[in-house]
Amino acid sequence: MTTTSETQQATAALSLQQQFLCIFAQGFEAGPFGPHYTEVFGWRVRGRVDVQAMRLALADVVERHEALRTVVHLENGGAQSVLPAVQPELLLVDLDEPPGADRDRRAEQLMIEAETRPFPVDQVPLLRAVLGRFDEQDSVLVLCAHHSAADVWSIQVILRDLAESYTARAAGNEPQLPEVTQYRDYVVAQQEEAAGPTVAASRAYWRETLRGAKIMVAPVHRTGQTPATSYHRFTTDAHLSTEVSRLAKATRSSPFMVLLAAFTVFVNRRTQATDIVVPTFGPGRQHRFQSTVGSFFNFVPLRVDLDGCRTFRDVVARTRTACIGAFSHELPLLHVLAEAPELMSSVGPDAVPTLFQAVQPPYLMQGNRIGDLEYTAIWRRVIQQPVGSDTPDGMIWSMHLSNTEVVGGLSFSRHLFERAGVEEQVAGFLGVIGEMVADPDSAI
Repeated sequence: MTTTSETQQATAALSLQQQFLCIFAQGFEAGPFGPHYTEVFGWRVRGRVDVQAMRLALADVVERHEALRTVVHLENGGAQSVLPAVQPELLLVDLDEPPGADRDRRAEQLMIEAETRPFPVDQVPLLRAVLGRFDEQDSVLVLCAHHSAADVWSIQVILRDLAESYTARAAGNEPQLPEVTQYRDYVVAQQEEAAGPTVAASRAYWRETLRGAKIMVAPVHRTGQTPATSYHRFTTDAHLSTEVSRLAKATRSSPFMVLLAAFTVFVNRRTQATDIVVPTFGPGRQHRFQSTVGSFFNFVPLRVDLDGCRTFRDVVARTRTACIGAFSHELPLLHVLAEAPELMSSVGPDAVPTLFQAVQPPYLMQGNRIGDLEYTAIWRRVIQQPVGSDTPDGMIWSMHLSNTEVVGGLSFSRHLFERAGVEEQVAGFLGVIGEMVADPDSAI
């Protein structure tokens, strides 16, 4: 347990990622340090869960990872302080659905319920859990963390450590996990490396790559609704997923590159723009911080120039080059903006950013084991969600590609976009993907 004196010493400056979030801060009432900026993931668990062992394991995880018990101070340029470990909440919920497909839907509803509960960022720990039980052998584990303290990668680290601690606790033993690097160690390393040759080379790359570039924005239509983020979700058939994967392999690309290339064609057809800068997310982690919990993710601008592209295969090639260059020179966005100060000039009250990301299961763990338990990630989200985890004003496209389908979601600021317009965009984008992958050598 961290002592009070240790806590007073465990104070650090903010990382560049956290400093970027501070630009959009609205105190602790809204925005990236508000109570609705969360990361929520769920897993279906097979086997009898030892609730007491799970409580102890959750406490072990909070003790192990300082970011889950760190309070951010927004005044005077910002800082963060590590507090003593506190037992995280484990909410038990009885789920009555009989076996069958309805259980999948009820599991997703449980995730939504966890996501919509306020999560104050100034009260530690910044991790809590819900265990929904259909019966003794079928449960749903939902982990919820404040997004300012844990990114998507961090959730996987948390679950891995939770699994190891639970296995030990269920057997009556103390967990024996290796020492872990803390997020404040990352802040120190980031400061030390800021003037080094690697950062300098990457800054030079962005200075040249983004010369004259402006980030892609979407015009807003104010709806009069209370500010919040809604989620429109959609699926496709297996054929589209197969064709995307096939084309990715044929072009030495990734499915993300193919989907992003289709997205640029979609944007081009709607706006006639050929110089398209689409922001996405990068993990922001060096090797030594891969087991560290914290807010590491970066906003990475991907600039794709469609000028001179005749076919979709040409667009995929341009997109591949852009992605390789960008991810090879990934930096916190504050570094990038220092080299490309006009990048965000297209953003304003009537035009907000659109981001694009894609992940491919089983990235989120499928069929893993915790002792006698087996857990599988719930990544197939299909329920429309009027209110969910906050994102900054704008839109975020998220695509999940499996062997059987593409599952997508479009989160959007409901006070800035009409749902009917969002649905029309989704239909149009899916049509472009299908058209492009069906005949990648036809004229775009």
